[in-house]
Amino acid sequence: MKLYYSPGACSLSPQIVLQESGLAYEPVLASTKTHQLADGTDYYGINPLGYVPLLELDNGARLREGPAIVQYIADQVPEKNLAPANGSFERYKLQEWLNFIGTEIHKGFGPLFKPTTPENYKPIALEALTKRLQWVDQQLAGKSYLMGEQFSVADAYLYTVSRWAGFVGLDLSGLANILAFQQRMAQRPAVQAALKIEGQK
Repeated sequence: MKLYYSPGACSLSPQIVLQESGLAYEPVLASTKTHQLADGTDYYGINPLGYVPLLELDNGARLREGPAIVQYIADQVPEKNLAPANGSFERYKLQEWLNFIGTEIHKGFGPLFKPTTPENYKPIALEALTKRLQWVDQQLAGKSYLMGEQFSVADAYLYTVSRWAGFVGLDLSGLANILAFQQRMAQRPAVQAALKIEGQK
């Protein structure tokens, strides 16, 4: 397998999950700025959408969306309990979290990263994002991870996007449960290995 990634992007989430899975894979740097691989290959020829992550299987099949990728990885190693069993109610709760993180948090950061976003809109985007994160903070009360005491692929996604707060001036100091969650995640060997691959801290 190959995972196409760009440092600091949402591809850190499947990078973490692959490390948790123990599956063999090749991380391939695909810059979201130049849209080229290290050897000069045009990344648009691999993913016409131009973004990461993209998982390429050994047979050439490709998956493009992070929430789909992490569930696919989890299902290859069911003994690792990275996701509840398909068809179970808990699996749908996991998908609920993946969808919420993707649409309400991940996409909420979008306007704050775009240089074309009008300055007067950024406070509105920050306020909306803060409200969503406050709700997540409440959901983490008394729990180690989103689904309880068991790490799941949703945690890799939340950790990845919540790290972006520092880059856009979003203050997490009042969100004690999210901060504790981030510290807990940062102590996981798989997270440390994924960050090392991407040259991040």
